[in-house]
Amino acid sequence: MTYTLQYADVLRQLPYLATGAVLTLEIAFVSFWLGCLIGLAGALGKLHGGALIRRLIGLYVVILTNTPALVQIFFLFYALPDAGITLSPMTAVLIGLTLNSGAYLIDILRSGISSVRTSELETAETLGMSRLQTVRYVILPHVAKTIYAPLCNFFVWLVLGSSIGSIFGVEELTGRAINISSANMRTIETFSVVAAMYVALTFVASITLALTGRYAFRVKARIF
Repeated sequence: MTYTLQYADVLRQLPYLATGAVLTLEIAFVSFWLGCLIGLAGALGKLHGGALIRRLIGLYVVILTNTPALVQIFFLFYALPDAGITLSPMTAVLIGLTLNSGAYLIDILRSGISSVRTSELETAETLGMSRLQTVRYVILPHVAKTIYAPLCNFFVWLVLGSSIGSIFGVEELTGRAINISSANMRTIETFSVVAAMYVALTFVASITLALTGRYAFRVKARIF
């Protein structure tokens, strides 16, 4: 039995897939920045908080980084309704990816903040810099150079990881690919096109992040 590749039906669905790709980027963007807020708060808590706060943050990191994001979203979407809390598929996916991202970003951001040397802060104070100037010209550039590459890699990982939403009926890129392949029974053609679209998404995201790092923070980030 031979299988003949036929891409015509899939290519006609490119606009439909493209809107799914936009949703993929939106999920990654929102999850990343909300995760950064959690990560920053957690990093500061681990560095400057009391013993109880550090233990609670450590427990959060251990639980969230040692369980799959899929399991966490399953809990939010299927278990919380038993407690009277019902979330839409998109909300459950966003909350799950945000909480998961925050756990990983805590240690990334903590390493960046703790890398700022005391001597640099003392020099800024000697030069008469205000607190805002110290953050702008001393702390932020140093932290950016230290953790920019890991943050870029993590964002790209989120772009790919957002495909987990398809399991819960979120029509991002993979979700729409499932819809198309279920209708036209052209799974190989559909998912080969979607794979190429993911490569394009990550390539564009990598170039954008590299250029942003170079011109905003003077960080030479590799594209691949």
